[in-house]
Amino acid sequence: MADDCRMSLRTFIRRFTEATGSPPGEWLVAERVEEAKRQLTTGHASIDAIAEAVGFGTPETLRHHFRRGVGVAPREYRLRFGIARQSGPPMPMAKRRHHQS
Repeated sequence: MADDCRMSLRTFIRRFTEATGSPPGEWLVAERVEEAKRQLTTGHASIDAIAEAVGFGTPETLRHHFRRGVGVAPREYRLRFGIARQSGPPMPMAKRRHHQS
C-alpha cells in the first residue's frame, strides 16, 4: 500500500494511523472482525466459510481475533445476536452456556 501511495513505509504507517486511528494491520483485523459480525448475524454460513470470506483463512484465526476484539467466540455471538434471536430480546451472556466455536 505504501508503494501504491508512493510513500515510504514509515510515512504511510504514520499517515494511515493519523487518518484511521489505527496502524494498517490493526485496522484490517478490525474491519475483518466487523464483517464477520455482520455475516454471523445475517446468515447461516459456517464459521469456516466466514473465516475464508473475511480474509482470516482459518476458523482458528477468526476465533482468535474475534474473541480478542469482541470478547466472545463467534458461535456465542451468533447465538446471541443472529437471525434466530432477532425476534426477541438478547439473552444475557451469563445465562448461556459457554461453548467453544
